[in-house]
Amino acid sequence: MQACAIHLAFVLLSLIISVSGSAKADETDYPAAGRYISAICMFAPGSGADIFVRFYAKKLQEVAGQTVVVENKPGMQGNMATEYVAKSKPDGYTIFIAPASSILVAGPFLYKKLNYDPIKDFTSVTTLAKLPFVLVVPPDVGINSVPDLVARLKQKPNNGFYGDGSTVGQIAAELFKAQFGLTTTEVKYKVGLDGINDLMAHNLDFMFIDPVSIKEMVANSRLKALVITAAQPLAALPGLPGAADVGIKNMDLISWWSVHVPAKTPQPIVNKLTTWFNQIAASDDARKFLSNLGSDPLLGSAQLVDDMIAKETAEWREYIKIAKIEPQ
Repeated sequence: MQACAIHLAFVLLSLIISVSGSAKADETDYPAAGRYISAICMFAPGSGADIFVRFYAKKLQEVAGQTVVVENKPGMQGNMATEYVAKSKPDGYTIFIAPASSILVAGPFLYKKLNYDPIKDFTSVTTLAKLPFVLVVPPDVGINSVPDLVARLKQKPNNGFYGDGSTVGQIAAELFKAQFGLTTTEVKYKVGLDGINDLMAHNLDFMFIDPVSIKEMVANSRLKALVITAAQPLAALPGLPGAADVGIKNMDLISWWSVHVPAKTPQPIVNKLTTWFNQIAASDDARKFLSNLGSDPLLGSAQLVDDMIAKETAEWREYIKIAKIEPQ
């Protein structure tokens, strides 16, 4: 009997050592040969977000020496992808490259119920970049400034229509409306570029959208850009005034991008990802890529991400209050 007990104890100890050793090996060998990393994108292929995620996924593949696959999971203003990551296995093979400022910060104020906890269900990796949104209108309607747009909207029944395909776009439009006493009707889009198509077809009057999606259209005079959502002008978007410069006093919205993994991902894996993404963010390729898209690099750390989330939670609460947006 005693011999059986000793044998059983030995077997259990061997299993514990084996499992522990396997876990350490998995962390040390990450990413393992034959396994790919999934980079989750919260918007559709061809969107500004998709362009952004694919660049960093390609660069991660180069520095990590392992395949990185972009998976697009659009829907519910980014919440579908966010929930997917939150519930994924915390092993480093599912990463979230996303505008945390508009999904993890703003989400709790925009929705009555989220199927994930923006803080507890994620581990931050590092920051990547920052960018404002841009107010655009059709180029052939005689609107060349914010006062022109406001005057035109006030001549329309119910002040016309605006489109949005993201949280930042919606908040920016509602702050704009509040500033000028407008009642413009919102039209939601699962894919932001569908809204741009409707804008160019004159089915919408204006839209706030990320510069990644529309910079080339503005350069080719297919869209007219009026202002950025940052309070002051940015070097990355020369020629466009800041919101405060055109009388929008309640707006200073800068979307920032960061990297996250599911909570409880082993710290050695998180550390590896932080090192790799900071290496990518500091590269000349990244600086050139961001500049071409109207964005600025934002090198940082997991702590910077957490600090920014904490700081901006209060700011977004106030933005949503000013915009009078009721949780859905």
